[in-house]
Amino acid sequence: MVLRKPVRGVHCGARSRNAKMAADLGELLVPYMPTIRVPRAGDRVFKSECAFSYDSPESEGGLYVCMNTFLGFGREHVERHYRKTGQSVYMLLKRHVKEVRGAAGGAISRRRNGRVFLDLELNRDFNGDEYECEDEAKLVIFPDHFEIPLPNIEELPALVTIACDAALNAASAYKKQESDSWDEEIQVSKHARSLRQQDNGVRIPPSGWKCQKCEMRENLWLNLTDGAVLCGKWFFDGAGGNGHALDHYKDTNFPLAVKLDNITADGADIYSFDEEEAVLDPHISEHLQHFGIDMLQMQQNGTENGHLNTESVRPRVSEWEVIQESGMKLKEVYGSGFTGIKNLGNSCYLGTTMQVLFSIPEFQRAYVGNLQRIYDYSPLDPTTDFSTQMAKLGHGLLSGLYSKPPMKSELIEQVMREEYKHQSKGISPKMFKAMVSKGHPEFSSNRQQDAHEFFLHLINLVERNSAGSENPSDVFRYLVEERVQCCQTQKVCYNQKVDYLMQLPAPMEAASNREELIAYEAKRREAEENMRAPPEPVRARIPFTACLQAFTEPENVPDFWSSALQAKSAGVKTSRFASFPEYLVVQIKKFTFGVDWVPKKLDLSIDVPDFLDLSRLRGTGLQAGEEELPDLTPPIVLPEDTRGKDHFQVSPDIDESAAMQLAEMGFPLEACRKAVYYTGNMGPEMAFNWIIAHMEEPDFAEPLALPSFMEPGPSMASLGLAATPLDNQPPEESIAILTSMGFPRRHTVQALKATNNNLERALDWIFTHPEREEEASDDLLDMSDIMEPNDNTFSNANTNSHSTLSPDQDASGPRIKDGPGRYELFAFISHMGASTMSGRYVCHIKKEGRWVIFNDHKVCLSERPPKDLGYIYFYRRLSSC
Repeated sequence: MVLRKPVRGVHCGARSRNAKMAADLGELLVPYMPTIRVPRAGDRVFKSECAFSYDSPESEGGLYVCMNTFLGFGREHVERHYRKTGQSVYMLLKRHVKEVRGAAGGAISRRRNGRVFLDLELNRDFNGDEYECEDEAKLVIFPDHFEIPLPNIEELPALVTIACDAALNAASAYKKQESDSWDEEIQVSKHARSLRQQDNGVRIPPSGWKCQKCEMRENLWLNLTDGAVLCGKWFFDGAGGNGHALDHYKDTNFPLAVKLDNITADGADIYSFDEEEAVLDPHISEHLQHFGIDMLQMQQNGTENGHLNTESVRPRVSEWEVIQESGMKLKEVYGSGFTGIKNLGNSCYLGTTMQVLFSIPEFQRAYVGNLQRIYDYSPLDPTTDFSTQMAKLGHGLLSGLYSKPPMKSELIEQVMREEYKHQSKGISPKMFKAMVSKGHPEFSSNRQQDAHEFFLHLINLVERNSAGSENPSDVFRYLVEERVQCCQTQKVCYNQKVDYLMQLPAPMEAASNREELIAYEAKRREAEENMRAPPEPVRARIPFTACLQAFTEPENVPDFWSSALQAKSAGVKTSRFASFPEYLVVQIKKFTFGVDWVPKKLDLSIDVPDFLDLSRLRGTGLQAGEEELPDLTPPIVLPEDTRGKDHFQVSPDIDESAAMQLAEMGFPLEACRKAVYYTGNMGPEMAFNWIIAHMEEPDFAEPLALPSFMEPGPSMASLGLAATPLDNQPPEESIAILTSMGFPRRHTVQALKATNNNLERALDWIFTHPEREEEASDDLLDMSDIMEPNDNTFSNANTNSHSTLSPDQDASGPRIKDGPGRYELFAFISHMGASTMSGRYVCHIKKEGRWVIFNDHKVCLSERPPKDLGYIYFYRRLSSC
């Protein structure tokens, strides 16, 4: 809106007084004029939220907006900004919200609206028809707090008037961001309508994908022209790949690619290499159908003629009721630790995760305990600083300032009117979500996301932003011992890797009500054939012990290269705990893909125990009688155009009779030949096991193609050398992630170079190639900068603490707080809906001996915590007796 001069009659005396006042104000503002700015395009004006707290114009002290930076500050924090920056001129915004009543005491439908701040939404969950708001604006000059009411066009200099008018009319910082966000920004690609797809017979299976060049299995993109599956570029959060999708475009000029793991019935993430941005493809359904991915079938499985399918919804309705404890009179609770988080629209994955994290003492201490230090040393723009926004969120949840019970007088009045409408206020994490999701294609959107993926994303940010300070994510970090065995030679190798979360399989075949499930399936098929209503669904009940047993079972290793055979072979891997974390996070693997690419959530319940003892799952290392695999590196695959006398072409030695025997069973001949070759011609039985393990891979039936190899020899690592490609300087983001875990920079760079900048493989490399003593001593000073001096991980080995380094861990390894493997459940996050990309999340946390349900901004005592329907479980280590 435009501030206009009021139309009124002015007497000569009044005009004279106004002129004098204008002269006085002009003189008063002269020293500050250079610091007053008019908001430009791209400036974000924070009119609804303080940068350090959840104060707003509705708060008692209002909100101060700096007329230079346009940051907002509550009354407690504006003085800090003034002292730090010297900025003296602020616009004070206040909003007075009043209930509108008619003559009979009830709400009236017509109301007066005195708002003057455009694009400033109510921070309450009130019905707008029953409330009116009056807004007040003033200029405040520090340090004397001299106030000038607005609008005051006659008395203020023109520049100040224009700046105030522009600030008041500016779109809110979040609405501006939303208009520039991933969802709104993308346009239809110029290649979408003219895209020509190759008829090469490529069909993409629902799982088992890997990059065709480097065999990575994450951040994979499907080229919509030829069906090539290749890895994307490195992301700031540690995810990504080696950029082979972009290389493929440079070689072929095939412009469009779709991210494989984000394809849903509602759409997919599409990137145009030619236009260098995310794009829309109106024909994406047809383009995916070309490669066997049926988006229409995904949609039909959720809806039928525009209505929800009764069969798919019925169990989920029950799930929603049970998880939210619907129908029960739950008692609301208020105060410290009982503050809700408002849902910004598909943001409950964020709210539930943060509620659990800030119930952990280490996170409380790292951010809320250091609140003043973090605020005092925050950058000039605290809205984009990770530590500041974490401290702000933690203080908002734990202070109790935003979780206060209704006044007694308000309760009495509402009871008399039989209209009890009090709503928990909670906090709105707009600034936090904008900061933590910036630059991330999934979390910066307004779509629902996987709480498991967001947890790992946040831990990654904590790691990156904790250098030189306490790292609260240490409590989740543990070491996994992987034992890999060559099936042909029976030789083994042991590796260790860092992890933060235990993924637990849910074996449906182990359901205790298996007969009931079989009977239900038969009735369902019969009803479908006879076009009758489906029977009442049956939920699988799986014992927790069966899940643990499935976790311990050996699994096939894809494309295992045996150093004993110096060839690909069949291999199996088992995982155990090399150390136990202080806090154990367990994710139940409830989600899968059907053969038609339709995302499917397994309808199951698991009797998750309150107390858990995993001591028997601790790794034992190399055992007597076991023979280790030789320390040889796999042959280095060279580009196809590489020429040189030091390279040779391997001619495959294949038992054709065994291949034909498998082909007669119905398997593709080329797949059978590969199976026989990769299992070292050990016979049809071994080759059959290889086929079963690799059936879902995209290149399963492609002919065996052997690239040129360098002559295999001693491990380069054993010679003190790294297999380092030319011009392979690791990204600083990767180095920062590994050094934040406690590894020396030199060792980190060496590991990344040896693994072509693959973060996961670099971690494995570090554990299998310990740093030489002379290098470790050189990096001692670097380690002292990275490690927290007061971290009890490195406490004296003679103390009685159980949260110490494992005895065989050297100082160059990551910070590990090992201890007993006995735990107690203290929180769990539950998901409602058919897919992690839709539905809702709710969390239950045990506080002061009582379970509490956090359902967005509502916080209540739980009556029946649905522990058997959880998705992610959080355990804390039991202290020793």
